[in-house]
Amino acid sequence: MAGQGSRVGPGTWLLRQAFSWLFVRPVITLVLGLKVRHRERLPVDGPAVLVANHNSHLDTLVLMSLLPYSVLPSVRPVAAADYFLANPLVAWFSTRVIGILPVDRGRGGAAGDPLAGAADALSEGEIVLIFPEGTRSTSRTMAKFKHGVSLLALEKKVPVVPVFLTGLKKLRPKGSREIFPGPVGAHILEPIYFPEGTEVPDATRMIYDALNTVHMRVGQYGDEAAHPDWQPPVEAEGENATAAPA
Repeated sequence: MAGQGSRVGPGTWLLRQAFSWLFVRPVITLVLGLKVRHRERLPVDGPAVLVANHNSHLDTLVLMSLLPYSVLPSVRPVAAADYFLANPLVAWFSTRVIGILPVDRGRGGAAGDPLAGAADALSEGEIVLIFPEGTRSTSRTMAKFKHGVSLLALEKKVPVVPVFLTGLKKLRPKGSREIFPGPVGAHILEPIYFPEGTEVPDATRMIYDALNTVHMRVGQYGDEAAHPDWQPPVEAEGENATAAPA
């Protein structure tokens, strides 16, 4: 059954369940070899916001594969309208089966707010997926976050769960139509609950710091450093010993 408050009808609910059972979980888990760290930190119902670093169009499917089947009909990824709604068939699949919330990056929403649909989804008890960088990264540095996620979380008083994804940039790089095999990881960080009175810039900084801290570790030590329990190498006299989780 769909999550409490979900606007999804029975037909769409079945479509999304079938898509997850027959495609998302088998491909992401088995073919891509997804490894998940701290799955217990993920929300089991809404409202909530999941944020992640953005390297590939497969990022959304990976995030969807992490969540319980029972909530998939009420999972709403925020995505660019100019990309996903340009083709009628892709638009139908993206909105009905994946459940995207299209954002017009050039004009904003109908009321001038590009995330108005996401706010409505949270009010309905749904789980919103957002990539705060706004576009897929092509550099070694994490782009500056916009304040949209913070505005949503503070207004609706919902937690933000950061997820750091690894392996997807090499799997399907931006500008490529090919998929290259490789290990994929989803590292669930501690959920962020904002205290009453938190200002928007401070909330944005908290979200950015959570993901960027891991991003910088990965840049220096490799994908294994994305593990939430990873510890930096410990240099002993005359030798190097690396303290890392099994």
